[in-house]
Amino acid sequence: MHKATTIFRKPPSVVTWAAVGGKKENEGPYGDRFDKINDDPYFTRATYEEGESQLQKQAVRIALEKVGMKESDVDVLIGGDLLNQCVGTTYGVRDYGLPFLGIYSACSTMSEGLLLASMLAAGGFADTAMAVTSSHFCTAERQYRMPLSYGGQRPPTAQHTATAGGALAVSPEGEAPYVRGVTIGRIVDMGVTDANNMGAAMAPAAYSTIREFFADTGMSASMFDHIVTGDLGKVGSRVLCEMGEREGIDIRSRHLDCGLMIYDSEAQDVHAGGSGCGCAAGMLCGYFLPELKSGRLKNILFAATGALLSPTVNQQGESIPSVSHLVWLSSDKGDSEI
Repeated sequence: MHKATTIFRKPPSVVTWAAVGGKKENEGPYGDRFDKINDDPYFTRATYEEGESQLQKQAVRIALEKVGMKESDVDVLIGGDLLNQCVGTTYGVRDYGLPFLGIYSACSTMSEGLLLASMLAAGGFADTAMAVTSSHFCTAERQYRMPLSYGGQRPPTAQHTATAGGALAVSPEGEAPYVRGVTIGRIVDMGVTDANNMGAAMAPAAYSTIREFFADTGMSASMFDHIVTGDLGKVGSRVLCEMGEREGIDIRSRHLDCGLMIYDSEAQDVHAGGSGCGCAAGMLCGYFLPELKSGRLKNILFAATGALLSPTVNQQGESIPSVSHLVWLSSDKGDSEI
């Protein structure tokens, strides 16, 4: 056990996963990677918030059905979202009746959920630990920025909250992909106050966690196929890579950002890219985990990023603290003695 990093001697396995998206996500470059697409932004429900809960319910159900698991096979479900009191999750999974741990890590919720599920499985505390998260454009925008009906203009640094989600399950035994290690992030605040420039606020937190992983393990960026961030977008991705270059860490040549992948920035009006818990969750469960299972990818670092603000304190002039949790995912169990 390092100060912030744990390398598992017996890496647990991600045994199943599912990605669910909306119409705009389906129109992006990876639309065919989602297990289910919902063209209706209400998800057949009465409100957008109910729709987001339905999204989470779908993701959990599909992930279990993929491997023939039942709800009773799950020892613990870890979940969260962007809404007040995480109601997208609590109302979404309440009918499952599973032992539940609610978490809030903003847009880094998928990496925190996967991190905690992996620790529970590797530590012998759960035979099957699930993690789920989601976001919805309409629910997040009207909570964090302004009512959609207001029609306010969005600056170029703004990002589009993905209507998407993902669920996965981790077990002590199984096939690839494996969770080789995790790094718990620290809260980093560089004084950014603009809620329409989340990438700049979150990039320092992502860099802090990635740098800590390399310092704790003695590994380098060249040992990974990709260093994947959650939703830094155009602005945050540039800041992250520049921070690495100043300290001699080459992130740029390996870096992929889910916020830049999920949409076609030329054909779709998403300004600086995608964001939201579902952005990283959708890309992880829709693209990266299948690529690791097939062996087309060998090793990635998955470091989703979250801005830990509320509209109230932001409007009072407070800056935006951020956090990024990191998970090392591999197609091979390898030698984890570092």
